[in-house]
Amino acid sequence: MSGEPQRGARWLTGAGTMMRRATVPGLKAAIRREPASVRHLRPAHGRPFGLGGSAALPYARLDEGVAVLRVVRADGHGSQDAYRLYGWCGELTVTCSAGPTRLAAPAVSLGNASGEGEYPSEILRGTRLWSVNQAELADWINRIRARHGSALRLIVWDDTGFELPWELFWVPPDHQSGLEGGLLGALVVTTRWTTVHDIGQDLPRETGDCRGRILGYLHKDMADDSRVFAPYAHQLHLEMTPFLQALDNPADRTGLVYMGCHGTYGDTVPRLSLGDRTWAEFNGETMHGLRTDRALVCLNACHSGRFVDNRAQGEHVLRGFAELFLRKGAGGCIVTAGKVGDQEARALVRRLVGEVAAHPERPVTETLRAFRARAVEEFGSLAVIPTTRNDDGQVDRVGQKRVLRLLYAFMFHYYGHPLTTLRLAAGDERSDGGGGGW
Repeated sequence: MSGEPQRGARWLTGAGTMMRRATVPGLKAAIRREPASVRHLRPAHGRPFGLGGSAALPYARLDEGVAVLRVVRADGHGSQDAYRLYGWCGELTVTCSAGPTRLAAPAVSLGNASGEGEYPSEILRGTRLWSVNQAELADWINRIRARHGSALRLIVWDDTGFELPWELFWVPPDHQSGLEGGLLGALVVTTRWTTVHDIGQDLPRETGDCRGRILGYLHKDMADDSRVFAPYAHQLHLEMTPFLQALDNPADRTGLVYMGCHGTYGDTVPRLSLGDRTWAEFNGETMHGLRTDRALVCLNACHSGRFVDNRAQGEHVLRGFAELFLRKGAGGCIVTAGKVGDQEARALVRRLVGEVAAHPERPVTETLRAFRARAVEEFGSLAVIPTTRNDDGQVDRVGQKRVLRLLYAFMFHYYGHPLTTLRLAAGDERSDGGGGGW
């Protein structure tokens, strides 16, 4: 036998320590009654309805073909961290109570897909087992797929903090309805949402119409990201301060705010950062341009889509960068669910942004679905997942990297309205170089 440990730690890099995963104690949802936020979303007599309450929502009503999957925390047996599900799409509904197969599942979190945690093949196999245990949910998904076909748009509103990989949910085939099986995020347009914590104001709820130039910040290690923006009007900065100043007082209408930088993650909010600025430092910025232009925000940074329970700072809520930028007024937010630090993953992000920009008439969510579907096609049959080790006992690094490429494609999550589009201004306009911009 080789001297490698049986777990997947450092299988790819050979060094480094695994980032501590956030623990999310508390955050309990009501157990016997649906939360008020869920009840507000129930349409009365099938008529369009407005949405009240303090939670900002990405839509004003449920249109035909829009489904919502609400995931809330609950106590499992023996006070274990568990969750319950509420799903509805017109009169097609599903309710799943907390139980032994609906517990927090840290081993399938995409935060582990970094080459330093679990083997990628074990994460993928784990998501299959997790999915098989959700038979009621799978049946509901196929019922709404059969009803709406390619017009179906699913909004997953998950406030558990469990980092459940919904885009990787294995949907079984339904031969009677002529439905193929596969991974949810590749089969169905899938949008994420989180409760946006807002005091004294509300967020716009209409479809995002993101149009204008690109305003960006690039860490020097990620300067190559600028290539994808060459055909469009853009102002890119190499320093954070002038970037934030431009975001607060934009000279021109902005369609896309892009940050290509390093990110960090830990079990408390102060350990969340983008480009050497902490979550709290970003939270103190006004970002007036987001409120006025409602630009799409893309955070090409490790862990930018992960959330932390902020009980350490005296509030019983989840905080993260997606919630922060949506609260500041973004028309939508593309984030990453884990570490995307190597060149291959960054190239995937650039390709994704390029595809979104190249199809201004197509909703961002549809481009993401097609992006994932192509990743599945490139991977090959999901029935054949590489083993962790070859017959000689050595780690199958080629196979693990192949699985990791697939996981990376499902790591990009979109928060916002499912019909949001992005139309970038043409040209190669450059800034005057102030503050490190070009």
